[in-house]
Amino acid sequence: MASFFDEIARNRLKSLLLMVLFSLLFFAIIYAVVWLFGGGLFGLMVGGAIVVGYAFFSYFYGASMVLKMSRAKPASQNDYPVLYEVVGGLAAAGQIKMPKIYVIDTKDPNAFATGRNKNNASVAVTTGLLGMMNKDELEGVLAHEISHIYNNDIQFMMLTVVFGGVIGLIAAFFRYSFFFGGFGGNNRNGGLLILVELALAIIAPIIATLLRLAISRKREYMADANGARMTRDPGSLASALGKIRDFTQNPQKVAAAQQGSSYANPVTTYLYFSNPISMKSIGNLLSTHPPIEERIKRLQNMH
Repeated sequence: MASFFDEIARNRLKSLLLMVLFSLLFFAIIYAVVWLFGGGLFGLMVGGAIVVGYAFFSYFYGASMVLKMSRAKPASQNDYPVLYEVVGGLAAAGQIKMPKIYVIDTKDPNAFATGRNKNNASVAVTTGLLGMMNKDELEGVLAHEISHIYNNDIQFMMLTVVFGGVIGLIAAFFRYSFFFGGFGGNNRNGGLLILVELALAIIAPIIATLLRLAISRKREYMADANGARMTRDPGSLASALGKIRDFTQNPQKVAAAQQGSSYANPVTTYLYFSNPISMKSIGNLLSTHPPIEERIKRLQNMH
């Protein structure tokens, strides 16, 4: 059986290696764009400035945008005393500032954490989660989310979204250029440029997406392990995951919960405790979260 600390260390190393690969891909793409347009050092500086500006906006306004997109409402302590008690206890155990608490009105059982840093974080839970879990299971789920804050995952994943967004914009630009004639054909090195454009338009965003999803899955495993360490009760977190698994395997319950506008979209799925968007037809390689069965198995093998 793996210890809490072995599991945390293993997944931290894997996620950091993936982040290094992601960063190398990102800077290679920026360099390729500058080379393609002959921008030299000045072009590289302008490109870097644009990315920094984009990252700055995401850092300061990303969390509020996510909460708004998720239809999260501030939770009153009078209305949710148990929720405040559990979050407060976990925040104290993790030695972080008490996060703001939000509730999302949906029958889907889920939760997420977001924010700029440990002192400016928020936790949101759905009414479906609150109605489904007992106190120990709720504590397990929220320990997972508090771990995301403690481990700086909220900044870590925001960074991958920023990088992925820039790569996506670059890819869209080059796809557009191909549709309307492209750049490579008007240059003496047209053949080479066409290959670079193809890589930027098609291959780079696919690789970036796969890396971002892999990073997300590793951070989920790490948050499970760290959440179990905080509560010293991996069984309750495994039980919570089992209830969510059973819920998602019931088509009638899922259909009833998803009536009306959805609280999640492809941009925010990586934040949630479990994937809020059904992906039954897509392999694990394209999922933001590890398989629930594998998460339960790892928790049951912890000590």
